[in-house]
Amino acid sequence: MNIVRRELWAHAKLLLYWSLSMSAFVWMMFFEFAAYYKNPEMVQLIEAMPAEMLAAFGMQYANLTTVSGYLSVTVPFLNLALGIYALLLGNNIIAKEERDKTAGFLMTLPVTRPKVVSCKLIAAVISCIILLAVVVGSILVFTLPYEVESEFPRFLLLVTASTFVFKLIFLSVGMLMAAATRRYKLSGGLGVGVIFALYLASVLTGLSESLAFLKYITPFSYFAAPQLLQALGFAPVFLVVSAVIIVSSLVGTYLMYGRRDLYV
Repeated sequence: MNIVRRELWAHAKLLLYWSLSMSAFVWMMFFEFAAYYKNPEMVQLIEAMPAEMLAAFGMQYANLTTVSGYLSVTVPFLNLALGIYALLLGNNIIAKEERDKTAGFLMTLPVTRPKVVSCKLIAAVISCIILLAVVVGSILVFTLPYEVESEFPRFLLLVTASTFVFKLIFLSVGMLMAAATRRYKLSGGLGVGVIFALYLASVLTGLSESLAFLKYITPFSYFAAPQLLQALGFAPVFLVVSAVIIVSSLVGTYLMYGRRDLYV
């Protein structure tokens, strides 16, 4: 547990910055929502948009004048930011010792490498939970001035659960990338680029039916908020795919971290 506390403390400042930034982001979202709330003119404006554009951003099902409908459209942007945080956290928490030249101290402790990875994983998951709690808490606070729909509590619960799984996907992938290479700056930058590419792929799935296969590749489509709002439930196939990605990435992390040479 000493390693867990050490990792939490080492990343506390970064978590604070992200918490403040995400709270400000949610505030800006609902500041803009004030112009949409129960405004029939906005409905007409959205209906006049090209169908392809509405489909690309999941707006064809959403009523942006309601809290749930507006949130369903903005959740992908929240997930984009939270995915970046999770991936960079996973990358940094594995590569930190080599980056800070403290690997020698860590390896002198009476713990095995698998236990080191486990402690780092626990600390990273706790950080992800805290940031997610800050985001959900901010949403609850900034929706207080508005009248929410009957399905809003269940929808928000589904969004919270799906976002947690979404973050675990990129956290595990970030850890795997860091364990697979000693060039932590390259793996972090490459990972962020992959996230943006996956987000773009999720947008493309709505533009053409011929690109629908991309929804099985990009996690942004696994728990698309507009579909969650419609179905008020998860698609089992994407839960299975998510579990496979997370487990395989973590297994790869344990194997590669246990075999690699750590430079002090």
